[in-house]
Formats: sequence, C-alpha cells, structure tokens
Amino acid sequence: MGWLELTVDNAPRVKDFYVEVVGWYPEPVEMGGYADYNLCNPSDGKPVVGVRHPRAGIPSLPPQWIPYVEVDSLEACIRILLDLGGSMVTWPRDMDEPGKRFMLIRDPAGAVMALVEHSKKAKGA
Repeated sequence: MGWLELTVDNAPRVKDFYVEVVGWYPEPVEMGGYADYNLCNPSDGKPVVGVRHPRAGIPSLPPQWIPYVEVDSLEACIRILLDLGGSMVTWPRDMDEPGKRFMLIRDPAGAVMALVEHSKKAKGA
C-alpha cells in the first residue's frame, strides 16, 4: 500500500473533520486555483493520507477512501484485471511526480482502488 486518498466534494470541511477526530494536521497542496490537502502525522510530520476534490483528476465517484497500490506494470495488470472480470475506471495517466503513472480500477464486486507504477528510471534501475 503506497497511499490512501479520500475524494470528496467539500475537501476543506472533510479535512477539518479528520484533523479534529484523528489529530492529523493539514498541509495544503496548491492545485492552481484551489487546494487539496495532505493530512500529516503529528509525531513525525509525514503525510499519511490525502483529501482531494473530485476536480483533481479523479472521475466522479461517490465519496470513498481510495487505496493506491504500487505495481510493476500497469499494462500487465490491465490484462489480468479484465480477464478476471474487473474494469478500468480511468486509463493510465501521469502523476505530478516524474516517473509515476496511475489508474483507477474496479473489481468484480464494484470496489475501486488505484494502481501506481514507477518507471524503472524513477526507481533508480
């Protein structure tokens, strides 16, 4: 598991909810006209999860936590997930971090998750 992200319409309000309930502190991520948020662990300051607006490039989905799982090859995963009755929610696309691509998938039961691929160059290979 590489990351966990919540996509919701009212990210500032929901961010405040988790800040109060869990004790994380927010770190705004400027998105060009609005902010998404990383929520950070108060003990070490490291980002733990993200709270995002749907307009941040995630398709319209109901509010839900989306796990981001790291894989070696998105193309290999696509072939397997389609063979096993899953579907692609998005096509693979570049992330803000160089050398990373991601896509959203849906399993046969309807649950959604993201797959993240790091290029070999970005991994240092």
